Amino acid sequence: MRRDSLFYQLFAQLPQTLFDLLGIDTPQGYRFDSVELKQTAFRIDGVFVPPDPSGTVYFCEVQFQRDTTFYERFFAEIFLYLRLYRQTFSDWQAVVIYPNRQVEQVSFEPYEVLVNSHRLHRVYLNELGSLEALPLSLALMQLTVLPEAEMPTAARLLAERTRTEAVPRPEAIMELITTIVLYKFTELSREEVLRMLGFTTEELKRTRFYRDVYAEAREEVYAEAREEAYAEVREEVLQQGLQQGETLVVLRQLRRRFGDLPTSLEERIRQLSSPQIEALAEALLDFTTLEQVSAWLERSS
Repeated sequence: MRRDSLFYQLFAQLPQTLFDLLGIDTPQGYRFDSVELKQTAFRIDGVFVPPDPSGTVYFCEVQFQRDTTFYERFFAEIFLYLRLYRQTFSDWQAVVIYPNRQVEQVSFEPYEVLVNSHRLHRVYLNELGSLEALPLSLALMQLTVLPEAEMPTAARLLAERTRTEAVPRPEAIMELITTIVLYKFTELSREEVLRMLGFTTEELKRTRFYRDVYAEAREEVYAEAREEAYAEVREEVLQQGLQQGETLVVLRQLRRRFGDLPTSLEERIRQLSSPQIEALAEALLDFTTLEQVSAWLERSS
């Protein structure tokens, strides 16, 4: 996933992010959209459309690579949009988001008047301030440009803020944090990222990831349960299926880290009870060798 895709996910989930950047109260009714300008090769990915023609339309671009003709293209797209959709707004503003000043193109000619006007807002993520002090939406933006060594601590901080602060759509924010960390740490699974963010086993079970992983296993369990005549048998089959799903996830994580597992080790894991499987899922992120896994199983037997 490219970084600009991360930002457009953020804008789509939390449209107030743009207005947090501008330091203004979030107006009601704005719709985030991607607009293709017909009969041209232009496409504006970030347009905040006002709810009525008396409002201001906002254009937003995320620019993480140096482009010596960026402003030439950006303003051309904007003015073509203004011509095609003039009846839908009364004013316009533009925002460009850079990771730092070094990425911005050096020469603004012949667009210097526009670049330096009140209509264009240039944002440099590394200058926004500390994660603790920023609104959560802007802290998410800054998380995308942090060095790898700083990201785990910062991501845990934002996850904790999401749990404790009165924020809109906390589930969407947590999903965005997870996606940003996965973008940086491609070798980690989604479950490992969630545990890195401090999720307990119960919290993990409430995430979309957990529901997706076990959806197929649960469907098989329900199908088997429907064939049984008695409710107590159905409940027993359901519990067995969920435990099997948890075991499969643990085995998958171990294989991702250590490769093929010895048959004897895999069999021992499959024989663990549901509480033991949950405890092993908590502990496996600390293992660096299969010997540590075997030692844990010995202590837990």
